[in-house]
Amino acid sequence: MPHQLPQSVLFCCDHNAVRSPMAEGIMKKLYGPGVYVQSAGVHNDLEIDGFAIAVCKEIGVELERHRSRSFDEMQQLGDDLSSFDHIVALSPASQHRALELTRFFHLTVDYWPIMDPTGLGETRETKLNAYRQSRDQIVRHLTERWGPAPQG
Repeated sequence: MPHQLPQSVLFCCDHNAVRSPMAEGIMKKLYGPGVYVQSAGVHNDLEIDGFAIAVCKEIGVELERHRSRSFDEMQQLGDDLSSFDHIVALSPASQHRALELTRFFHLTVDYWPIMDPTGLGETRETKLNAYRQSRDQIVRHLTERWGPAPQG
């Protein structure tokens, strides 16, 4: 049975360039402005990935304007992790970092093992298919956790 939607969610992965921005954008599209959604990475050394932009555009999710940021940058900008109700880590490194940063807070940190599609596939189409698999894993986890998108 789906859980009640939280007021705020932070998705995190390694670089905030593929999985966590996709999760942020898809959650915003599915559940609307009633949930504050952000994403971050352990590092912010990469820009948003073009394949991630392309496969999200296929389902009506816009990522072109996403700006990658790290946990450290979030804290420097005053976005305190304790202000989030729920943190979803999409990679082992981000799960470790989220647990380390939240050990003094009473927060839920979930780990969703979403495949990292970077480096998979030889042709453009096989690369896109790998990214679609990751996107679809995210959609499946979201709807299993918080139910289908509200109608209306």
